[in-house]
Amino acid sequence: MEELSLQIVLLLLLFGFLAAFIDSVVGGGGLISTPALLFLGLPPAAALATNKLAGTMGVLTSTIRFVKSGKVDFRVVGKWFPFVFIGSLGGSITVHFLSSAFLKPVILILLVLVAIYTIFKKNWGTTSTYKPLSIKKLIFFTALIFIIGFYDGFLGAGTGSFILFAFLFMGFDFLQSAGSAKFLNFGSNLGALLVFLYFDSVVFSYGLIMGFAMIVGSFVGSNVALSKGVTYVRTLFILVTLSLISKNIFDYVNQYKYNQWFL
Repeated sequence: MEELSLQIVLLLLLFGFLAAFIDSVVGGGGLISTPALLFLGLPPAAALATNKLAGTMGVLTSTIRFVKSGKVDFRVVGKWFPFVFIGSLGGSITVHFLSSAFLKPVILILLVLVAIYTIFKKNWGTTSTYKPLSIKKLIFFTALIFIIGFYDGFLGAGTGSFILFAFLFMGFDFLQSAGSAKFLNFGSNLGALLVFLYFDSVVFSYGLIMGFAMIVGSFVGSNVALSKGVTYVRTLFILVTLSLISKNIFDYVNQYKYNQWFL
């Protein structure tokens, strides 16, 4: 493994801050941090695992900030923490035995639907319309949170955005959804991190430095979101969702070119 030069440390700090700033509000920070770790020379498995260490540090910071602001109702969201945690554990274990490639087409379709719905439903999430869930809706939402947790451990990109979208459907406004999503995203990150630690995949020298930058980025990002309000969070959510769609399409185009060239 390459020694930590000043250039590597600065890049870890820069990309860690940028990733956490975005992730602290609407998720999707892995679009920045994971490619950065790959660019700096980590193998794919180590990059994903190391990103979980740094990401867990950042998400915990933004979660604490949203909790202090009163945007997280533990009576409502606390019951789903064990489900997202256990789901993530299962996903992280499964990814060591199965390829995550077959999930990518499904994720791309879901992201497109999320973007279209959010863009055209302009007043959605501006005010809270949440009501206690019926038994059927409670079971459905619990299963959905478990699946999202599994997805975070198995693939991961955009998990925070998917959880946020789920809370919007429950009737939360964008700020409440962002805070609740951060709390559950911490649970899914923690579950995946424990599995990666067990398999000894984490590069601590990279992860802790990037994690420190993510703590700062998460603190700044969550403060900006709370001060600017719902419109800012909605706009950032749409931009990150479109970025996730672009990233998935780019991966498919590159894979197609690779297959055309080598097969």
